[in-house]
Amino acid sequence: MNLSISMTSGEPIYGQIKEQIKQQILSGQLQEGEPLPSIRSLAQTLRISVITTKRAYDELEQEGLVASVSGKGTFVSGRNKQTLREIQYRELEEQIKSIVVKSRTLGLTLDEALALFTLFYREEND
Repeated sequence: MNLSISMTSGEPIYGQIKEQIKQQILSGQLQEGEPLPSIRSLAQTLRISVITTKRAYDELEQEGLVASVSGKGTFVSGRNKQTLREIQYRELEEQIKSIVVKSRTLGLTLDEALALFTLFYREEND
């Protein structure tokens, strides 16, 4: 697992860790059942607080992306297929909302926005 954090970023360190692990799970880089580094190990590697690492892992667990097994560690969740789809769907909804706002700001009609969407959608399938 490859993570990089920025101490100068406006985003909290635990958030950076959480998002990077989440993206690796969503992209398939981290597979179901794969162990994550221990909280202490990751904290040492990144030279950050154990509390920061624990918070990132806790939030990932709350989202259903990882599961902690007492005495064994933290693993990419086995029940995450539906969870992953739901997360990806919510992210897509947010991106679409953003596109709608930008389209309205530019003065595009619904038909113009749909035509643009259709153009790119078909382009990717060709």
